Amino acid sequence: MLVGYARTSSLAQVAGLEAQERELWAAGCDKIFAEQVSSVAQRSQLEAALDYVREGDSLCVTKLDRLARSVGDLLEIVARLEGKKVSLRILAMSGTQPLDTGTATGRLMLAVIGAVGQAEREAMLERQRDGIAKAKREGRYKGRVATARRQADEILRLKQAGVRPSEIANKLGIGRASVYRVLGEQSASERQEAA
Repeated sequence: MLVGYARTSSLAQVAGLEAQERELWAAGCDKIFAEQVSSVAQRSQLEAALDYVREGDSLCVTKLDRLARSVGDLLEIVARLEGKKVSLRILAMSGTQPLDTGTATGRLMLAVIGAVGQAEREAMLERQRDGIAKAKREGRYKGRVATARRQADEILRLKQAGVRPSEIANKLGIGRASVYRVLGEQSASERQEAA
């Protein structure tokens, strides 16, 4: 059985989702799981498709980026499919033949894609580290701005007004742990002043 999976990142991309579904039906899919959700969010229809497929089936997508958010994510999905003896078909692969992990050539292509992706990720991280080191040497590196500390005065004002830490966190759009950290730093500072 050929099972399709279609995804767009937002609800506004209805035409893109419909186009993927048309391609999947044309490729011979018997069933299609579709959703409109960011790749970094919980993809319930992808999970449903991965649960649905059985030994001998193929999971089919129109393009690689519709399935996986990263090389690691792709390899994890492929491992799950292989564990169920299910192959993966990707219809469009940047000007090459479609990829099918049910064939030796498809498995080789996937291994090459994975290796190239991993090498690019490592090179990008190395360039990032080099850029940060250079900026630090030149005195231009500021680091990440601590959002909760910028709002410390507001956190303390709300706490003095009797607002609970979890409510402060919700109101200011920060984590509860950040609120407690600011409150803890304030009480530590008060203890030092009293000593």
